[in-house]
Amino acid sequence: MTDVAAPGRVNPAIPVTLSGRLTHVITRGGVRVVLVVVALLWLIPSLGLLVTSFRTRAASSQHGWWELWEGGFTLDNYDQVLNSSGLPPPGFSDNFVNTVIISVPGTIFPITVAAFAAYAFAWLDFRCRDWIFLGVVALLVVPLQVTWVPVLKIFNSLDMTGSFTGIWLAHTAYGLPFAIFLLRNFMADIPRDLIESARVDGASDLRIFTKMILPLSMPAIAALGIFQFVWVWNDLMNAIVFLQTPEKFPLTVGIRNLLGQYGNEFNLLAAGAFVSMVVPIIVFFTLQRFFVRGITAGAVKG
Repeated sequence: MTDVAAPGRVNPAIPVTLSGRLTHVITRGGVRVVLVVVALLWLIPSLGLLVTSFRTRAASSQHGWWELWEGGFTLDNYDQVLNSSGLPPPGFSDNFVNTVIISVPGTIFPITVAAFAAYAFAWLDFRCRDWIFLGVVALLVVPLQVTWVPVLKIFNSLDMTGSFTGIWLAHTAYGLPFAIFLLRNFMADIPRDLIESARVDGASDLRIFTKMILPLSMPAIAALGIFQFVWVWNDLMNAIVFLQTPEKFPLTVGIRNLLGQYGNEFNLLAAGAFVSMVVPIIVFFTLQRFFVRGITAGAVKG
């Protein structure tokens, strides 16, 4: 016998509040199907790029990527790109190594500095703390382009133009405002009772930071690491402005050179683009669990 709600009574299966009703609608199967369809539509350009990267020049120019039955598949595109056959030095593999050299310190340095600064802004009392934090947040609206000339003059005076040290410092400075803002907001949500109890027990600020704050902030740090790494990995203009040395250019500049030399060979461009996409995809899926926890941290109180 089916249990039917009496007239005038609320069905317990349907939430009463507006937010509850929205959640109930979103979790229904029909909406999930729509989201899956939207996700597949977003993947179509990447799928086309992948198919083109395995096509010969003749096949990619004569047939659309969706015409899989036409054949013309080969691995020579990746062999030519990775082994730099027919390409002027530095090769694409050298650009890949340069990108790793730039991206790893360019991610670690700003996160390390931002973690210390975020703890200070969240839990240390010092003069003009809120005003200084407001100034850091205000730097988020400053376009990077307006800083290139003065920063480049400073690097020239310090003889750091064209060195990896200079590009590391540039990425650290440009990434700090957002990193401090994100980590400070996360650390400020940590219960005050934990910090005060540690101080009562005689723990120093350094010990509280390393033993308590950092472990609790790992989701936010991982999410920030993904943002910063992908941004540095895909950077083009900062590398051109501050490196100015072809032997130290990253993958993004290598792909631009492919476009300039082989603008009509879309097969090589597609292969080079997919080589540059591999590492960020691996990093994202490796830290996906922390990424979701980091971006949703603090969204729900209670």
